[in-house]
Amino acid sequence: MQDAAQAVTTRPVTKLVWIAQIAAAAILGQTLYFKFSAAPEAVHIFSTLGVEPVGRIGLGVLELITALLLLVPRTAALGGLAAVGLMVGAIGSHLTVLGIEVQGDGGALFGMALVTLGAGAATAFLRRRELPVIGRRP
Repeated sequence: MQDAAQAVTTRPVTKLVWIAQIAAAAILGQTLYFKFSAAPEAVHIFSTLGVEPVGRIGLGVLELITALLLLVPRTAALGGLAAVGLMVGAIGSHLTVLGIEVQGDGGALFGMALVTLGAGAATAFLRRRELPVIGRRP
């Protein structure tokens, strides 16, 4: 079975995938403070979605797990997929219920969701051979 560290082989690709992983993990990690501290903006968002406080805390836990998965080479591909799934939900919420701009943030949360979606997709794609079931088999 191919080792996770060997799957991403060329130096430029290795650098690119690590940049994507760290970017996604950093954004996910940065938003945890607001979710777990019940910051007014986070409470507003999840109240508007009708899932406060369980949705806020539950998604915070999922985002924490995803950030950790992204930072471990062996699980980074799964972290990329998880980031894509979470961000599709976040972007969908912005486009259907919340709006691009939330409480005068100038679209910052929406923009961070787009960046995280791109970084997660890049990670999952560049590490696709490491994914269980669909990755390369021995």
